[in-house]
Amino acid sequence: MEIIALREAPVALGDLERSVMDLLWDQPGAHTANDVRDALAGDLAVTTVLTVLSRLEKKGLVRRDGGRRPHRYAAASSREDHTVGLLNEVLGSVPDREAVLARFIGGIGPDEAAAVRRLLES
Repeated sequence: MEIIALREAPVALGDLERSVMDLLWDQPGAHTANDVRDALAGDLAVTTVLTVLSRLEKKGLVRRDGGRRPHRYAAASSREDHTVGLLNEVLGSVPDREAVLARFIGGIGPDEAAAVRRLLES
């Protein structure tokens, strides 16, 4: 099993940031702010979307292709990499990692437990 280390500490996301990242993760490729606004349900101004994309870029979650106008934005890493980073951060902040892991594994279903066994054996 390979553990992926992220360059920067992962960050939790606000509701709108999560919606934007879900869109970028679900629809790979580069998107303009207008593309993102149009794909999100709601009545958002393009300036609001640009602000969110800029914040996500500063957090290292989004990369911007600034070579042409309008700028295009894409996820800098996968949803899975981001989630692993969050899990590693949480586990790194508790004194008894084994207890946390035991409670987590104790709460998963049989199919997920079988998947964990397979992953540990590989």
